[in-house]
Amino acid sequence: MKRIITFVLILFFLIPAAFAQEANEKETLENLLTEFLDGASSNDAEIHNRFWAEDLIYTSSNGERVAKKEIMDGLRSSDDSIHSDTPKYHAEETQIRLFDDIAVVAFKLVAISDLPGEPERMEFYNTGTFQKRDGHWKAVAWQATRIPED
Repeated sequence: MKRIITFVLILFFLIPAAFAQEANEKETLENLLTEFLDGASSNDAEIHNRFWAEDLIYTSSNGERVAKKEIMDGLRSSDDSIHSDTPKYHAEETQIRLFDDIAVVAFKLVAISDLPGEPERMEFYNTGTFQKRDGHWKAVAWQATRIPED
């Protein structure tokens, strides 16, 4: 009986700690996504480099599959990092699922552009798969799907 009571007490104290850890990881991932989208809005190569894993598989909304190297090669130089033609990005409807050292982050990516002749607001469903490596979350797979305009 004493063992059962001890076991129940241990569970009573460990379960809230596990939920707190999960909440912390979700907050970390949400902050990482926000920081990334802010950096992507100014073509910040350093932010991209930290965000994407070296072995990334990225499928764009137009069906093109690329790796991190192609993304990094396509970024503008840091001397020319802030441009008025770069849309401003943010996330809406974010959902995060944790599976030990793997996380799936699904959200609606909103791109706001103020260029003449371009849509002001474009929306994409994005799903990123992250793995925690050396204490840091890295995007290892990404899928973007453009949401058609009404």
